[in-house]
Amino acid sequence: MRENKQAVFGPHLRLLGMAVLWGASWPAGRVIAQNMPPLAGACLRFVLAALVLLPWMYYAGGFAQLRQWSAQRWLGMVAAGATGVFGYAAFFLSGLQYLPAGKAALVITLNPVVTLLLAVRIFKERLNRTIALGMLLAAAGAVVVISHGRPQDILHGSVGLGELLILGCVACWVAYTLLGRVMLTGVDALSTTAVTSTIGAVLLLVASLVVEGPAGLQAAVHSNGTAWGALLFLSWGATALAYAWYFDGVKALGAGAASGYITLVPVIGVVISALLLGESVDASMLLGGAMAVAGTAVMNWGRRPA
Repeated sequence: MRENKQAVFGPHLRLLGMAVLWGASWPAGRVIAQNMPPLAGACLRFVLAALVLLPWMYYAGGFAQLRQWSAQRWLGMVAAGATGVFGYAAFFLSGLQYLPAGKAALVITLNPVVTLLLAVRIFKERLNRTIALGMLLAAAGAVVVISHGRPQDILHGSVGLGELLILGCVACWVAYTLLGRVMLTGVDALSTTAVTSTIGAVLLLVASLVVEGPAGLQAAVHSNGTAWGALLFLSWGATALAYAWYFDGVKALGAGAASGYITLVPVIGVVISALLLGESVDASMLLGGAMAVAGTAVMNWGRRPA
């Protein structure tokens, strides 16, 4: 009986744990951004993540397939690493220098909206009324958050630097997702994550040395214990462990059920940021966040098989 309960509830508990870890990555990133140069911090994050992901990939038998990859597949890995790891991580920590973690977590709810909108255009994915309603609601909620409850201000170019940098995260993640559909078909998720994380770490190292200089990495290495605790959590908790739980959930329950838990991430991010960092939550964040999360849930509902 106990084994049956574990088989039923285990994947759901791991997916809930994944949502908590990904939600907590926003306040952790805020701590790192306030104590480390952003490119150096991002570089160290993925170096530490690769130290876990590459051995995991090796013991899972993933190294055997590397010699069989075509030049196009390796090109796809480089493109995915440049967008989903290098670009996203650079914008992530740079944006969190200027923007509270809770607000940034809500802005990122634009990810599924923009991704699906372009997928409909490029890959001719289906779009029904329920999905369209969810997209509209989520996008409107993100606009309310970005504009501090004054959407008309966006027309006058009054969006802050922090918001623009986090929107760069959205652009990079959308590019990563769409590139993956074209160039990484047939590659398992663990191999994709391990290889792109390693490629992204190398690109971040080069960028850090060019932009911040050797002093940037030196400053990051000599940061305080709180920043290093956040960095280790981000590398091993919110990256390696969270991905493991996510892959397990997708395998056990399917991608649709797993994506439902991702809807919780921005809510958890706001709550943990308020509790741990003392960030305030204003009316525009409450209203816009509720709209964005509800819109994402409606989108997931509309994408269920008929």
